[in-house]
Amino acid sequence: MKLFCLTLLAMIAFAANSVLNRLALAGELIDPASFAVIRLFSGAIILCLIVLVRSDNRTSLFTCKRNLSVGALLAYMLGFSFAYVSLDTGVGALILFGGVQITMFAGAVIAQESVSRLKWIGALLAASGLAWFLWPTPDAEISLTGAGLMGIAALGWGIYSLMGRGAENATAETAANFTLAAPFSLLALFALAPNVTFEGFVLACLSGIVTSGLGYALWYAVLPRLASSTAAVAQLSVPIFATLGGVAFLSEDLTLRFVMAALIVLGGIGLSVVKPRSVR
Repeated sequence: MKLFCLTLLAMIAFAANSVLNRLALAGELIDPASFAVIRLFSGAIILCLIVLVRSDNRTSLFTCKRNLSVGALLAYMLGFSFAYVSLDTGVGALILFGGVQITMFAGAVIAQESVSRLKWIGALLAASGLAWFLWPTPDAEISLTGAGLMGIAALGWGIYSLMGRGAENATAETAANFTLAAPFSLLALFALAPNVTFEGFVLACLSGIVTSGLGYALWYAVLPRLASSTAAVAQLSVPIFATLGGVAFLSEDLTLRFVMAALIVLGGIGLSVVKPRSVR
Protein backbone atom coordinates (compact mmCIF):
# COMPACT_ATOMS: atom_id res chain seq x y z
CA MET A 1 0.00 0.00 0.00
CA LYS A 2 2.87 2.38 0.81
CA LEU A 3 4.44 1.77 -2.61
CA PHE A 4 1.10 2.39 -4.30
CA CYS A 5 0.61 5.69 -2.43
CA LEU A 6 4.12 6.92 -3.25
CA THR A 7 3.69 5.99 -6.92
CA LEU A 8 0.32 7.76 -6.98
CA LEU A 9 1.86 10.88 -5.44
CA ALA A 10 4.59 10.89 -8.09
CA MET A 11 1.98 10.58 -10.86
CA ILE A 12 0.01 13.51 -9.41
CA ALA A 13 3.21 15.58 -9.39
CA PHE A 14 3.77 14.76 -13.08
CA ALA A 15 0.18 15.75 -13.88
CA ALA A 16 0.65 19.00 -11.97
CA ASN A 17 3.56 19.84 -14.28
CA SER A 18 1.19 19.73 -17.25
CA VAL A 19 -1.33 21.93 -15.46
CA LEU A 20 1.30 24.48 -14.43
CA ASN A 21 2.76 24.51 -17.95
CA ARG A 22 -0.68 25.01 -19.50
CA LEU A 23 -1.53 27.81 -17.07
CA ALA A 24 1.69 29.63 -17.89
CA LEU A 25 1.78 29.18 -21.67
CA ALA A 26 -1.94 29.47 -22.40
CA GLY A 27 -2.06 32.75 -20.50
CA GLU A 28 1.11 33.94 -22.31
CA LEU A 29 2.70 34.54 -18.92
CA ILE A 30 6.06 33.14 -20.05
CA ASP A 31 7.76 31.74 -23.13
CA PRO A 32 8.47 27.98 -23.32
CA ALA A 33 12.27 28.29 -23.23
CA SER A 34 12.24 30.45 -20.09
CA PHE A 35 9.74 28.11 -18.43
CA ALA A 36 12.06 25.13 -19.00
CA VAL A 37 15.16 27.04 -17.84
CA ILE A 38 13.55 28.35 -14.64
CA ARG A 39 12.06 24.92 -13.99
CA LEU A 40 15.48 23.27 -14.17
CA PHE A 41 17.40 25.89 -12.17
CA SER A 42 14.82 26.13 -9.36
CA GLY A 43 14.65 22.34 -9.16
CA ALA A 44 18.45 22.11 -9.03
CA ILE A 45 18.65 24.68 -6.22
CA ILE A 46 16.11 22.99 -3.93
CA LEU A 47 17.59 19.55 -4.54
CA CYS A 48 21.15 20.73 -3.85
CA LEU A 49 20.00 22.34 -0.59
CA ILE A 50 18.47 19.04 0.50
CA VAL A 51 21.67 17.18 -0.40
CA LEU A 52 23.78 19.68 1.56
CA VAL A 53 21.59 19.28 4.65
CA ARG A 54 21.81 15.51 4.36
CA SER A 55 25.61 15.40 4.31
CA ASP A 56 25.66 11.63 3.88
CA ASN A 57 24.46 12.03 0.28
CA ARG A 58 27.34 11.53 -2.15
CA THR A 59 27.26 10.68 -5.83
CA SER A 60 29.60 10.75 -8.80
CA LEU A 61 28.87 13.64 -11.14
CA PHE A 62 30.63 12.68 -14.35
CA THR A 63 29.88 9.16 -15.55
CA CYS A 64 28.59 7.72 -18.82
CA LYS A 65 25.30 6.90 -17.15
CA ARG A 66 25.03 10.45 -15.79
CA ASN A 67 25.63 11.94 -19.23
CA LEU A 68 22.79 9.86 -20.65
CA SER A 69 20.44 10.85 -17.81
CA VAL A 70 21.24 14.56 -18.22
CA GLY A 71 20.74 14.38 -21.97
CA ALA A 72 17.43 12.56 -21.52
CA LEU A 73 16.27 15.10 -18.92
CA LEU A 74 17.08 18.01 -21.24
CA ALA A 75 15.28 16.32 -24.14
CA TYR A 76 12.18 15.91 -22.02
CA MET A 77 12.18 19.37 -20.45
CA LEU A 78 12.78 21.35 -23.64
CA GLY A 79 10.71 19.12 -25.90
CA PHE A 80 7.78 19.25 -23.48
CA SER A 81 7.77 23.05 -23.20
CA PHE A 82 8.21 23.82 -26.91
CA ALA A 83 5.78 21.15 -28.12
CA TYR A 84 2.83 22.69 -26.30
CA VAL A 85 3.24 25.91 -28.25
CA SER A 86 1.71 24.23 -31.32
CA LEU A 87 -0.05 21.12 -29.96
CA ASP A 88 -3.43 20.76 -28.32
CA THR A 89 -3.20 19.37 -24.80
CA GLY A 90 -4.86 16.03 -25.66
CA VAL A 91 -2.74 15.40 -28.74
CA GLY A 92 0.46 16.26 -26.87
CA ALA A 93 -0.40 13.99 -23.94
CA LEU A 94 -1.21 11.12 -26.29
CA ILE A 95 2.15 11.44 -28.06
CA LEU A 96 4.08 11.90 -24.82
CA PHE A 97 2.73 9.02 -22.77
CA GLY A 98 2.29 6.73 -25.75
CA GLY A 99 5.98 7.31 -26.50
CA VAL A 100 6.96 6.75 -22.87
CA GLN A 101 4.97 3.50 -22.88
CA ILE A 102 6.80 2.26 -25.98
CA THR A 103 10.22 3.36 -24.69
CA MET A 104 9.91 1.72 -21.28
CA PHE A 105 8.44 -1.51 -22.59
CA ALA A 106 11.24 -1.63 -25.15
CA GLY A 107 13.70 -1.17 -22.28
CA ALA A 108 12.09 -4.06 -20.41
CA VAL A 109 12.38 -6.30 -23.47
CA ILE A 110 16.01 -5.30 -24.14
CA ALA A 111 16.89 -5.97 -20.51
CA GLN A 112 15.19 -9.37 -20.86
CA GLU A 113 12.87 -8.51 -17.99
CA SER A 114 10.01 -10.96 -17.51
CA VAL A 115 6.76 -9.39 -18.73
CA SER A 116 3.71 -11.51 -18.00
CA ARG A 117 0.76 -11.87 -20.35
CA LEU A 118 -1.43 -10.06 -17.82
CA LYS A 119 0.91 -7.05 -17.90
CA TRP A 120 0.74 -6.91 -21.68
CA ILE A 121 -3.06 -7.13 -21.63
CA GLY A 122 -3.23 -4.40 -18.97
CA ALA A 123 -0.85 -2.18 -20.92
CA LEU A 124 -2.81 -2.58 -24.16
CA LEU A 125 -6.11 -1.91 -22.37
CA ALA A 126 -4.78 1.22 -20.66
CA ALA A 127 -3.17 2.49 -23.87
CA SER A 128 -6.38 1.84 -25.81
CA GLY A 129 -8.47 3.77 -23.28
CA LEU A 130 -6.04 6.67 -23.33
CA ALA A 131 -5.86 6.73 -27.12
CA TRP A 132 -9.66 6.70 -27.39
CA PHE A 133 -9.99 9.56 -24.92
CA LEU A 134 -7.28 11.76 -26.42
CA TRP A 135 -7.75 10.93 -30.11
CA PRO A 136 -8.11 14.19 -32.09
CA THR A 137 -11.29 15.02 -33.98
CA PRO A 138 -11.27 14.68 -37.80
CA ASP A 139 -11.04 18.44 -38.34
CA ALA A 140 -8.14 18.91 -35.91
CA GLU A 141 -4.80 19.92 -37.40
CA ILE A 142 -1.71 18.35 -35.87
CA SER A 143 1.58 20.22 -36.07
CA LEU A 144 4.29 17.88 -37.32
CA THR A 145 6.91 20.05 -35.60
CA GLY A 146 5.07 19.92 -32.30
CA ALA A 147 4.50 16.17 -32.64
CA GLY A 148 8.19 15.63 -33.33
CA LEU A 149 9.20 17.70 -30.29
CA MET A 150 6.80 15.81 -28.03
CA GLY A 151 8.12 12.54 -29.44
CA ILE A 152 11.63 13.64 -28.40
CA ALA A 153 10.27 14.52 -24.95
CA ALA A 154 8.67 11.07 -24.66
CA LEU A 155 11.90 9.32 -25.61
CA GLY A 156 13.81 11.47 -23.12
CA TRP A 157 11.44 10.80 -20.23
CA GLY A 158 11.30 7.09 -20.97
CA ILE A 159 15.10 6.80 -20.97
CA TYR A 160 15.39 9.00 -17.86
CA SER A 161 12.95 6.74 -16.00
CA LEU A 162 14.79 3.59 -17.09
CA MET A 163 18.13 5.02 -15.98
CA GLY A 164 16.65 6.02 -12.64
CA ARG A 165 15.73 2.46 -11.72
CA GLY A 166 19.31 1.75 -10.66
CA ALA A 167 19.72 4.86 -8.49
CA GLU A 168 21.15 4.09 -5.04
CA ASN A 169 20.37 7.56 -3.67
CA ALA A 170 17.33 9.09 -5.38
CA THR A 171 17.70 12.66 -4.09
CA ALA A 172 21.42 12.96 -4.78
CA GLU A 173 21.07 11.45 -8.25
CA THR A 174 18.21 13.80 -9.17
CA ALA A 175 20.10 16.81 -7.78
CA ALA A 176 23.16 15.94 -9.87
CA ASN A 177 21.06 15.50 -13.01
CA PHE A 178 19.29 18.84 -12.56
CA THR A 179 22.51 20.66 -11.68
CA LEU A 180 24.31 19.49 -14.80
CA ALA A 181 21.30 19.93 -17.10
CA ALA A 182 20.40 23.47 -15.98
CA PRO A 183 23.36 25.34 -17.56
CA PHE A 184 22.86 23.57 -20.89
CA SER A 185 19.20 24.60 -20.93
CA LEU A 186 20.29 28.25 -21.25
CA LEU A 187 21.09 27.54 -24.89
CA ALA A 188 17.34 27.31 -25.50
CA LEU A 189 17.01 31.04 -24.79
CA PHE A 190 18.68 31.70 -28.14
CA ALA A 191 15.65 30.15 -29.87
CA LEU A 192 13.36 33.09 -29.05
CA ALA A 193 13.26 36.32 -27.07
CA PRO A 194 12.53 35.74 -23.36
CA ASN A 195 9.11 36.89 -22.16
CA VAL A 196 8.65 36.38 -18.42
CA THR A 197 5.99 37.88 -16.17
CA PHE A 198 6.00 37.56 -12.38
CA GLU A 199 3.11 35.08 -12.51
CA GLY A 200 4.90 33.00 -15.13
CA PHE A 201 8.07 33.00 -13.06
CA VAL A 202 6.17 31.76 -10.00
CA LEU A 203 4.47 28.97 -11.97
CA ALA A 204 7.80 27.85 -13.42
CA CYS A 205 9.38 27.84 -9.94
CA LEU A 206 6.50 25.78 -8.54
CA SER A 207 6.99 23.32 -11.38
CA GLY A 208 10.74 23.20 -10.80
CA ILE A 209 10.83 23.04 -7.01
CA VAL A 210 7.75 21.02 -6.07
CA THR A 211 6.42 18.94 -8.96
CA SER A 212 9.72 18.42 -10.79
CA GLY A 213 12.61 18.52 -8.30
CA LEU A 214 10.87 16.88 -5.35
CA GLY A 215 8.53 14.90 -7.60
CA TYR A 216 11.36 13.37 -9.62
CA ALA A 217 13.35 12.58 -6.49
CA LEU A 218 10.31 10.67 -5.23
CA TRP A 219 9.97 8.90 -8.60
CA TYR A 220 13.65 7.90 -8.52
CA ALA A 221 13.10 6.49 -5.02
CA VAL A 222 10.10 4.44 -6.16
CA LEU A 223 11.50 3.21 -9.50
CA PRO A 224 13.90 0.56 -8.14
CA ARG A 225 10.91 -1.19 -6.56
CA LEU A 226 8.88 -1.26 -9.80
CA ALA A 227 9.27 -3.36 -12.92
CA SER A 228 9.89 -1.29 -16.06
CA SER A 229 6.62 -2.46 -17.57
CA THR A 230 4.65 -1.58 -14.42
CA ALA A 231 6.27 1.87 -14.27
CA ALA A 232 5.38 2.45 -17.92
CA VAL A 233 1.73 1.54 -17.45
CA ALA A 234 1.43 3.58 -14.23
CA GLN A 235 2.44 6.70 -16.11
CA LEU A 236 -0.54 6.29 -18.42
CA SER A 237 -2.66 7.60 -15.52
CA VAL A 238 -0.96 11.00 -15.67
CA PRO A 239 -3.10 12.46 -18.51
CA ILE A 240 -6.21 11.47 -16.55
CA PHE A 241 -4.97 13.34 -13.48
CA ALA A 242 -3.90 16.24 -15.68
CA THR A 243 -7.39 16.46 -17.12
CA LEU A 244 -8.85 16.53 -13.62
CA GLY A 245 -6.47 19.41 -12.89
CA GLY A 246 -7.71 21.15 -16.02
CA VAL A 247 -11.29 20.79 -14.79
CA ALA A 248 -10.38 22.24 -11.41
CA PHE A 249 -8.03 25.06 -12.44
CA LEU A 250 -8.79 25.77 -16.10
CA SER A 251 -12.59 25.30 -16.06
CA GLU A 252 -12.46 22.43 -18.55
CA ASP A 253 -15.54 20.23 -18.93
CA LEU A 254 -15.83 16.86 -17.19
CA THR A 255 -17.50 14.63 -19.77
CA LEU A 256 -18.90 11.11 -19.81
CA ARG A 257 -16.19 10.28 -22.35
CA PHE A 258 -13.56 11.21 -19.80
CA VAL A 259 -15.16 9.15 -17.03
CA MET A 260 -15.38 6.05 -19.26
CA ALA A 261 -11.80 6.44 -20.49
CA ALA A 262 -10.55 6.91 -16.92
CA LEU A 263 -12.18 3.64 -15.88
CA ILE A 264 -10.58 1.82 -18.84
CA VAL A 265 -7.11 3.29 -18.19
CA LEU A 266 -7.15 2.66 -14.44
CA GLY A 267 -8.56 -0.83 -15.04
CA GLY A 268 -5.66 -1.58 -17.37
CA ILE A 269 -3.19 -0.31 -14.79
CA GLY A 270 -4.86 -2.52 -12.19
CA LEU A 271 -4.40 -5.58 -14.39
CA SER A 272 -0.75 -4.76 -15.03
CA VAL A 273 0.18 -4.60 -11.34
CA VAL A 274 -1.62 -7.79 -10.32
CA LYS A 275 0.84 -10.64 -9.89
CA PRO A 276 -0.24 -13.76 -11.73
CA ARG A 277 -0.91 -16.76 -9.53
CA SER A 278 1.75 -19.42 -9.62
CA VAL A 279 0.70 -22.79 -10.96
CA ARG A 280 1.05 -25.54 -8.36
